[in-house]
Order: sequence, then C-alpha cells, then structure tokens
Amino acid sequence: MTHPTVTKATLTIHNPDDPRHFMRAKPVSRFIRITRGDVVLAESRAALRVTEVAGDVLDPVLYVPPEDVVETLELVADKATHCPLKGDASYLALDGVTIAWRYEAPLEFASVIAGRIAFYSDEVAVAEIGPAA
Repeated sequence: MTHPTVTKATLTIHNPDDPRHFMRAKPVSRFIRITRGDVVLAESRAALRVTEVAGDVLDPVLYVPPEDVVETLELVADKATHCPLKGDASYLALDGVTIAWRYEAPLEFASVIAGRIAFYSDEVAVAEIGPAA
C-alpha cells in the first residue's frame, strides 16, 4: 500500500503498511553500562539507540548485542508480542522480573536489531560513559 501524501523520514526503517510508523537506529558513540541495583547486566561499545514513531514519538531505547550482556537472563516462556515494524518479541527476566526483550528474527527490513537485547528503563539504570566519539 502506498501513501502519496506522507513524506517518509530519511535514514529510517518504515512499516510498509503504514509509513507514519517508523524507527531510526543509530550507533551510540559512548560506552554503555546497564545495571540493576549493584549488578552489572551489560557493558557495550556497540549499542544502538532506536527512536520509534508510532502515533507518538516513543522514548529512545538502547539495544545491545547479546555478547555484551554479562548477566544470565531467563526466557519468559509465556510472554510474546508482535510489532508490525519490528516483528515478534520475546522477553527476558532476572530473578523472576521481566526486564528486557529481544527480536531474535525481526522482520527483514528491521534486521538491524536482530538478536539485540533492550532493557526496560524503569527496571534498570543506564549510564553513558565518556565523551562522544
């Protein structure tokens, strides 16, 4: 379906069924440390900051490569959701609390986030350390 009256944002990933629903993934130039209390969950120099527009501008989310997650997270067996822009999400928990999600096999046009892990901002603390590169 085409929407001739909608101007698409550049350098973004658009939902093919609704070009007003889109996201932009940009590399984060700073070192990222994600903690929950005193526990370090992830440290990364390869995080992506994803900003999504879906009726409103959503808060940016950091997605980190799975190899940068240093704490073991458990798959939440009975929880999954679908996003028409990203695909099917699975959820991850620490000590029984759901704190993160990932898109193992996102929709093809959203493959930049494949396998990366995003954390709920109200469940963790995120620090961006050092000057921007």
